[in-house]
Amino acid sequence: MRTLLFLLAGLLGVLQAEPPKVTVTNIRRVFHNGEHNAFTDLVRFKGQLYLCFRSCPNGHMVFNTASVIIMRSTDEGATWTQVHRFSVKDRDTRDPHFLDFNGQLFLYTGTWWTGSGLLDRKDYDMNKQLGFAVSSPDGTKWSDPTLLEGTFGYYIWRAATCDGKAYLCGRRKANFAVSVMGERGHNQSIMLESDDGIIFRHRAYFQESGGNETAFFFEKDGSVLALDRNGGGNSMLASSKPPYTDWNRRPLDRFVGGPLLVKWSDHILVGGRNQTKDRGPKTSLGWLVGDKFHEFAELPSGGDNSYPGFIELSPTKGLISWYSSHEKDEASKTITAIYLAELNLSP
Repeated sequence: MRTLLFLLAGLLGVLQAEPPKVTVTNIRRVFHNGEHNAFTDLVRFKGQLYLCFRSCPNGHMVFNTASVIIMRSTDEGATWTQVHRFSVKDRDTRDPHFLDFNGQLFLYTGTWWTGSGLLDRKDYDMNKQLGFAVSSPDGTKWSDPTLLEGTFGYYIWRAATCDGKAYLCGRRKANFAVSVMGERGHNQSIMLESDDGIIFRHRAYFQESGGNETAFFFEKDGSVLALDRNGGGNSMLASSKPPYTDWNRRPLDRFVGGPLLVKWSDHILVGGRNQTKDRGPKTSLGWLVGDKFHEFAELPSGGDNSYPGFIELSPTKGLISWYSSHEKDEASKTITAIYLAELNLSP
């Protein structure tokens, strides 16, 4: 009898650990202005939802004409209104991400230096990258862009907060090398820490080599789980506990571009670009089970796409954002627009 009880308890544990099924509904395009719109994020702040993304008339690459748009919804994502748009002089504002921290809504953006004209790709210099932030106490009145001390030479990415501190992923050339042009294999991804959300310092390495865009979240005990896009091949998982000196790093079973990694309903949601063999890049969503990506949805997407954001609307309902260039306008010209969909957990 005791053996049977143990077996039943083990089976129940397996069943409970099985991630729920998900249905995707209410898929819609929410923004297109004729420009290249990309790199999304979502957050809830003081009871309202906020959506951000980069918009640029010149396209995906590095241009001084780029800006960041912030939109707000007061009806759980049904309708959206633009509340702010900003740019940084002589810089391309890219990859905006939100952080609710110390009673303020921060938006962080990594910026490439461009100078006063359009920058030729051969002149891209990661060592001239610099993080900027805007912030707001109410989501309506926003600060001017403020440079983030300690981020020169870093391309900042997703943010998180734990125990009264703000954290960013910052990727950089290893040792700020000046002889390496590209990113693959020569970058480090680093956890940057701040007491005020503006002045940052080095805390730990997510990846000491092959570093790239990194999504991460903290548990209540301060332990951290991170998903690094990686410089090539499969993406990498990394986990650690305070003081973040010892890390467990292992490969995910696939590549995830522009990664999303969040906790939802006691499960871990993963999303980002999946490089399919026969249909090109697609924005894919799944559960992280162990070290494996269990896909539950492929969102309408194609060409230039991915970089999802997520917000929990309830324990069984979520909102996902992403960008894609799978549609065309009335003149049959490819557009790159922002999309939303609802995720619904099955009982």
